Amino acid sequence: MYYWGADAREGFGFVPPGTLQPTDAGIRFLNSRSKIQDVAVGKKIVGFIHGDGKVSVIRSEGDGLAQAGKRKPLDSKKDKIKSIHCGENHVVLLAHGDKVLFVDMSSPPFHPSPLSDLSDRKVTQVACGDQHSMALTNDGQLFTWGQNSSGQLGLGKDEPSTQSPKLLSSLSGIPLVQISAGGDHSFALSLSGAVFGWGKNNAGQLGLGDNTDRNAPANVSSLNFKKTIFISCGEEHTVTLTEGGLVFTFGSGRYGQLGHNSFGDELHPRLVAELLGSKVSQVACGRRHTLVFVESSRTMYSFGCGEQGRLGNGQTTNQCIPLPVHLSPELNQDQGSLRILAGGDTSIALYTPLGSEGDMNNALHSKALLTLDKDMIDRWVSGEDSKSWKVTKREIKHIFSSAACLNGSFLKKSCDEHYRTSEECSGLDLPSVRLGFEKLAESNKVLSEVEKVVELMLVPSLNPSPAGVEALRVYLILPELLRVLRKHQLGTDLTVALASAILSLDPEWLKVLERFWSKLSDSSFKTLVKMFRRVSAKCLTQIVSGNFAQDGGLQKTVQVLQRIYKVGCNTHQKEKISRWFHIHEVNFLFEVLQTLLDDLERQLVWSPHITAMQTSKQLYENTIWRLMSSPCIFDLEAKCALLKNHFQNRGGFPMILRRTALLEDSFDQLRHANEHLLKGVLMVQYVDDMKRSDVNKRDFFLNLFDELLKPSSEMFMYNDNRALIWFPPTPRRQEEDYFLFGILCGLAFYNNSVVHLPFPLALFKKLLDVKPSLEDFKEFSPDVGKSLQYLLDYADDDAENMYMSFTVVWDGADVELDLSEPGRVVTSANKTEFVNSYVDYALNKSVERVFEEFKRGFFKVCDREFVEVFLPEELMGLILGKEDYDWETFKKNVQYEDGYHAGDQTITMFWEVFEELSHEEKKKFLLFLTGYDRVPILGMKQIKMRVRFRINFTQEHLPEALTCHSILDLPRYQSKETLRTKLKEALEHKRGFWE
Repeated sequence: MYYWGADAREGFGFVPPGTLQPTDAGIRFLNSRSKIQDVAVGKKIVGFIHGDGKVSVIRSEGDGLAQAGKRKPLDSKKDKIKSIHCGENHVVLLAHGDKVLFVDMSSPPFHPSPLSDLSDRKVTQVACGDQHSMALTNDGQLFTWGQNSSGQLGLGKDEPSTQSPKLLSSLSGIPLVQISAGGDHSFALSLSGAVFGWGKNNAGQLGLGDNTDRNAPANVSSLNFKKTIFISCGEEHTVTLTEGGLVFTFGSGRYGQLGHNSFGDELHPRLVAELLGSKVSQVACGRRHTLVFVESSRTMYSFGCGEQGRLGNGQTTNQCIPLPVHLSPELNQDQGSLRILAGGDTSIALYTPLGSEGDMNNALHSKALLTLDKDMIDRWVSGEDSKSWKVTKREIKHIFSSAACLNGSFLKKSCDEHYRTSEECSGLDLPSVRLGFEKLAESNKVLSEVEKVVELMLVPSLNPSPAGVEALRVYLILPELLRVLRKHQLGTDLTVALASAILSLDPEWLKVLERFWSKLSDSSFKTLVKMFRRVSAKCLTQIVSGNFAQDGGLQKTVQVLQRIYKVGCNTHQKEKISRWFHIHEVNFLFEVLQTLLDDLERQLVWSPHITAMQTSKQLYENTIWRLMSSPCIFDLEAKCALLKNHFQNRGGFPMILRRTALLEDSFDQLRHANEHLLKGVLMVQYVDDMKRSDVNKRDFFLNLFDELLKPSSEMFMYNDNRALIWFPPTPRRQEEDYFLFGILCGLAFYNNSVVHLPFPLALFKKLLDVKPSLEDFKEFSPDVGKSLQYLLDYADDDAENMYMSFTVVWDGADVELDLSEPGRVVTSANKTEFVNSYVDYALNKSVERVFEEFKRGFFKVCDREFVEVFLPEELMGLILGKEDYDWETFKKNVQYEDGYHAGDQTITMFWEVFEELSHEEKKKFLLFLTGYDRVPILGMKQIKMRVRFRINFTQEHLPEALTCHSILDLPRYQSKETLRTKLKEALEHKRGFWE
């Protein structure tokens, strides 16, 4: 052992006085007959572990309780000590078998006492500050105890000092591999190089950019991605070492201990530039000085306080740059191992000759955290005899009950990629995770044990407010476990528990997890979806079958699915992934509910069954109501069933109108309508014919929208080919008219009526608070939109040569898109801003007031929660219908009544004539039959035409239609020519508002 600096007694009492001769640099070599296994240096105490595992300590200064310079053995009884750590007045011993012993050196008799709070823990590391201590276990848990005057225990605000180890729960889930303690500050290091500091910060020793103390761990963000592998703390300064051998220092620089050629403090970690070019392998901090060791050149450097010769260069002056320690030349050439230590005012180099036995106990390379790997899984799966199973169960419990152990497993170690862990990168090797669990699943016994431990111990322990992103890896690992559990029909309760844990995450951390989801491969993303969808479907089936226990689980799993869906929509094609989320058991729930409603309607007399039926009805309706917050699980058919169910048992909204003043009367009645009545079923009557009929409602929408869309109404602006309409930037009508128009559109939606409303998709996006895009602009204004797209795609740097400016023409008027700089020229640098501004003006800013009135009117009728179940494309299809004319399906769905059948001669002639009709004539027939010339959103299968024979019809009668039921009354014509003539005449017949 080489040592220099403060020396309480020559040779620390291992050799007689006068035996050791220091070098010119003040360095002494101690070759004790009693082998020194390890050394720890505190502020006032130096401790030694001997070759036989026994311990002795010596005080570096007297205080009336113990004599300075007299080494005293500590009786650890039968415990062999493997590491020793010294504070100002205390010593902590770590024995083989992981027992932790505490020695209070402030008062005799200085007996080591076991810390009972750590008796069942496998402690791998201990660190001591002046008056506090830390212990790290192999499952990543950190315990602290002692003085808490500056928050150095990290337990939070107003926590008192304690002599019993307390779990530092804020770091739970972080795969910690090293700890270090300074005077009154503490540090912990994660497996992927995240650095956390807390405690005293008067000189910036926490590296957080200020000098405010912290009572809980704070991430030193400026050290992220630096690949930190070791931390050492002085009294008021901190040193970190990276995998590449770089050294960063921060905190007090008063004595030059930071090595930056200055004596100033550093509030942020700063690279020691003087050491560039040398790959540092070890660092150590004394109270006010620093040591570093370069293995490749076997050179040790020191800087900081030079008092008592602690720098090892023969000087006692302070030194602010790294300079070599004057070690023996023979030592520099020897191939034995050297470990540097510093503490208090002393520096030590422990030397072990090449080939010698002995554990140098270097924390830099110690296995501090137990992690799962391929070899361990292979051993579990291959050994199921009773003896090995006992060990396997213990290891499974140890690893799978600890989020930290799992979060430290399966890392991307190629090119040190896991050191790049951030809010955008998990650092996990997910293919390895999948292979690992597939191997683990080869043993049902092992798999069942893992499931039990994860469900009962791991998931309940997950931290909703983790200290760092590494704690979120477990949320990506567990779906891969659930994947193999699913194949064995296991994992339902665990999936629900995981969903609950995800939803319990603090919002900021949930967003980070969602970013991790967005980076998943298609395979892993599908796995994530399948896990929660499968369990959601199972829960739903149980509810329908009368098992109500899983209702809460269903809520959680579908909420997680909805969050995953929103992530997927931003990273995948929405159309591609939507079907991954659909739960078809929802459709079955609607079918069961509808059957139940029909049965209840048929119950004329009360019976005991009615109460049970009503209870089931209430349960199903409540379930559907709660599922609405997760619309991704509904396919379009289920969404339409949801609306249908919502519309049942509504009241009525009567409107009595004059045909000759349809628009005037409609707006007047809508203006004064009660909001509750507006949500009822629309019932239209005309003053010249007071019959109520669904035909009247369809005629109402058909003719009223035709009137509003005429250019003479001046309600809208038109695109270049006059195929689409949009709100005008300068309306000529009162804003109230757009509010009433919104009510009218809401009525169409709530009354399941397809209307002619040639708006672009942007309208329906805006109703659902989805921002319109350039693609939406291109739909309304194709030519201008293509020009904008060309501008964005233009690769050269001379866009200004296109002679475009932020002054554009919209609806015939000049518009300044940048009011702060009229006429601003479009350049390659600002072209994206220009395009975004153009689209935003056209689809948002220019129509803000009138659109908000329209939206207010629409949602006066429609309940927002029902509307928001639909995607913009679906909402558009519901109101406008679609143009997917599948005439074959239309023909297959026809029902024949009153003597007609598919082979009837008249029916055969009808279809022959129908096939001869042009596409536009067929659309007219659809309008004639249903009141709409567009196809309902679910397609032609929704239109079920019934063809009847009316006995009182003659050859002179035209075909008639009852649009509310899609009934065609077809006379038995004698010839195909007569049928063709009469059918076409019927199609051209006006529906009779003003003739």
